[in-house]
Amino acid sequence: MSNQPSGSDMRNKPFGARLRAAMDTRGPLCVGIDPHQHLLDAWGLPDTAEGLASFTYGVVDALADRVAVFKPQSAFFERFGSAGIAVLEQATIRLRDAGALVIIDAKRGDIGSTMGGYAAAYLAEKGPLACDALTVSPYLGFGSLQPAIDVARESGAGLFVLALTSNPEGPQFQTARTADGSTVAGAVLDGLRGLNADSDDLGSFGAVVGATISSTDENLDINGPLLAPGLGAQGGTAEGLAKVFGTAVRNVVPSSSREILGAGPTGLQDAADRANDAYRTVLGY
Repeated sequence: MSNQPSGSDMRNKPFGARLRAAMDTRGPLCVGIDPHQHLLDAWGLPDTAEGLASFTYGVVDALADRVAVFKPQSAFFERFGSAGIAVLEQATIRLRDAGALVIIDAKRGDIGSTMGGYAAAYLAEKGPLACDALTVSPYLGFGSLQPAIDVARESGAGLFVLALTSNPEGPQFQTARTADGSTVAGAVLDGLRGLNADSDDLGSFGAVVGATISSTDENLDINGPLLAPGLGAQGGTAEGLAKVFGTAVRNVVPSSSREILGAGPTGLQDAADRANDAYRTVLGY
């Protein structure tokens, strides 16, 4: 399995350019690393920090050199305290050293210096949890993300901003109307479109759009990546992506967790390859 372009030439590129190169080379699949207790049980591992480490490093060792993007869910590491965060930190380093991109799914959202603190931890080039991109929440106002936007631009990292999530509570906020008549989701997408306006190919500021939302009237063409969780065990399908994303489908980053991880330690590579092939076909890679 060939690796994506690596070395200083790619590392110095903005996140969007690195993401496009990685998906062109390895395929579009993003593997979610979600160490639920039931998955640790299924792998025959204890629900401890040691079990977490065995699970996580098993995924890293099997897939780091063949999958473009990984999305560890921070909550499942945080539940083990500092020992769990140490596993997340080490896994992120190992994945990036193998040429993969890492999106830490932490959904951080705050204002001012607090948002700046999150940005320093996750997005600064030498931050302790430095990753390629971070999921963030815009519901304190899109402008509240500015400290993270600034640090991401400086370091060449990216953001994925919650826009149209597939949880049933999401529409309460996301489809509400703003003062100018647009939906909140539409305003978020407009903000991202503005951030990506100067990008020649794929911008570094993306949206989170659930793969199971069925359809939307919102304009998803933001010249940036569209992280699509909810595939596989949660009901989203490769074939359904074209219906949801329309002409923006080429920019989708399809994220699957249980579909891959449920295959167990010996079946990870086959499960990832099958999923990647399906998404390659639908997304045109």
